[in-house]
Amino acid sequence: MSKVVIFGNSGSGKSTLAKNISTGNQSAHLDLDTIAWQPTTPPSRTPITESKAKIDEFLKNNNTWVIEGCYTDLLELVTPIADNVIFLNLSVEDCILNAQKRPWEPHKYESKAAQDANLAMLIDWISQYTQRDDTFSQSAHLALFNGFEGAKELRTCNLPS
Repeated sequence: MSKVVIFGNSGSGKSTLAKNISTGNQSAHLDLDTIAWQPTTPPSRTPITESKAKIDEFLKNNNTWVIEGCYTDLLELVTPIADNVIFLNLSVEDCILNAQKRPWEPHKYESKAAQDANLAMLIDWISQYTQRDDTFSQSAHLALFNGFEGAKELRTCNLPS
């Protein structure tokens, strides 16, 4: 696997799996969380054109890569050139448990306390996954997965990578 896209609900294990694959394959790793949001309070999405420019720069600089996130609108920019997609479609309950056990993510939060302060909002967000109809929803992820014609894998439980 040289060009891998991983997606699913928040807390599904995307970042952990992406790190394991990118390390094992010596590939670059892009967490779309790092380019999808502007540093504002409350958070607001970065315009798609700006996120696309950052993705294009990442692709230009890396021949092998793992890109992960929950943003179907951004994932659609890279799936046409991906070799493999992995849809982590864990239960909402498993995603909530994973989020509660998540170690500090310094690339997303300035401190563990800041991350923990966001946990209630994140759990609420995770719990809406199957009901939403937006770019972050299970229905959008299923459509992306079903439309991908290359090698693909659907995971419905935590598996070792």
